[in-house]
Amino acid sequence: MTTPTHLRLGVAGLGTVGVGVVKIIRKQAALLEARTGCKISITAVSARSKTKDRGVNLTDYAWEDDPVKLATRDDVDVYVELMGGSDGPAKASTEAALAAGKDVVTANKALLAHHGQALAEQAEADGRVLRFEAAVAGGIPVVKALTEGLAGNEITRIMGVMNGTCNYILTRMQSAGLPYDTVFEEANQLGYLEADPNLDVGGIDAGHKLALLASIGFGTKVSFDAVELEGIGQISIEDIHQAADMGYKIKLLGVAQMTGRGLEQRMTPCLVPETSPLGQLDGGTNMVVLEGDQVGQVVLRGAGAGEGPTASAVLSDIIDIARGTRISTFGQPAQSLVDAKPAQAVTPAPYYLRLTLQDKPGALAKVAAVLGEAGVSIDRMRQYGHDDTDAPVLIVTHKTTRAALDQARAGLAKIDVISGDPVALRIEEI
Repeated sequence: MTTPTHLRLGVAGLGTVGVGVVKIIRKQAALLEARTGCKISITAVSARSKTKDRGVNLTDYAWEDDPVKLATRDDVDVYVELMGGSDGPAKASTEAALAAGKDVVTANKALLAHHGQALAEQAEADGRVLRFEAAVAGGIPVVKALTEGLAGNEITRIMGVMNGTCNYILTRMQSAGLPYDTVFEEANQLGYLEADPNLDVGGIDAGHKLALLASIGFGTKVSFDAVELEGIGQISIEDIHQAADMGYKIKLLGVAQMTGRGLEQRMTPCLVPETSPLGQLDGGTNMVVLEGDQVGQVVLRGAGAGEGPTASAVLSDIIDIARGTRISTFGQPAQSLVDAKPAQAVTPAPYYLRLTLQDKPGALAKVAAVLGEAGVSIDRMRQYGHDDTDAPVLIVTHKTTRAALDQARAGLAKIDVISGDPVALRIEEI
């Protein structure tokens, strides 16, 4: 395909990222043209409100109330979808853009996690490209790293902290000694949380990202439904302190790897060594660790969200299109992607187990018996200050499987000496 001399954009969604894209194109027009040999401009935009003050001049652009109409305009070459949402206008307009012969750039991880396979097949059947660098880890170029820089590697593992809000909450709890509910509200007031907070703290947002990276890394169809999800709402300030006492920090950690049994995908709170790169990751920063058979381990760290970083990622896709670079959505033809056989992690690991024992004779013996019956042995155990009725107990197990631990937790639920639900967190030695 010939390299275009003028690339005309239609931008749908003028929130934080959309405004950032407009600002970069207005400010860096000469630089973008020098780097691509192509003039890049915006011809039309769409958003929920035309009258809202967004702090950027939009008078040079045509306005469309309906993003589907924007996506099919004759003067739009690339449709830039920044509205969000797995269905509704985002899906309808993306499908319309591809059907109308437009290339599409999106930051919408939910859309691709649920409909990526169908959209990729549609794009490739029509000779179009569908790019989504901004959908994963903000300004970190991890999609490009997998599809291009590491394309000569067999990927063995993908791992990382992929939700800045969760990382902010967990590191703020530790640094300020504040409980989860307090920091959650603080993050909400600062505007860090999604309109539906469970997308963040429930691990869903990060799970979407992990599923997309796993598809690229392992040549499988996106299988978000197979991601093991566990949020951070159960993490207490006591967990934070106790993990620190043992030399660990708690992170919402995503791990994907292909095994002989199938594809493991999990986004769960884990303990990681405080001296590791992931353990030293503070605030809203993201980190993705890629492991390949030829390159070994590659660590990518940077801003995981925000106007500038995410808009920068959107522009990277637009620039590739302007340069004539055309890559399959998930790094290889969509029709060649295989169904992923889901698998639960069986690699043994030590686990952190917190439970609250009722102050009854023989309570600890009952717990030890249940663990022993499940084949879970105790490495370390601590009992913290207790009141007249309950005694918090922390157990670190020797390496065991998740299946054995789940059996133990089921057994613990049946004995009458535990208050509340035990908290179990995998300890990842990075």
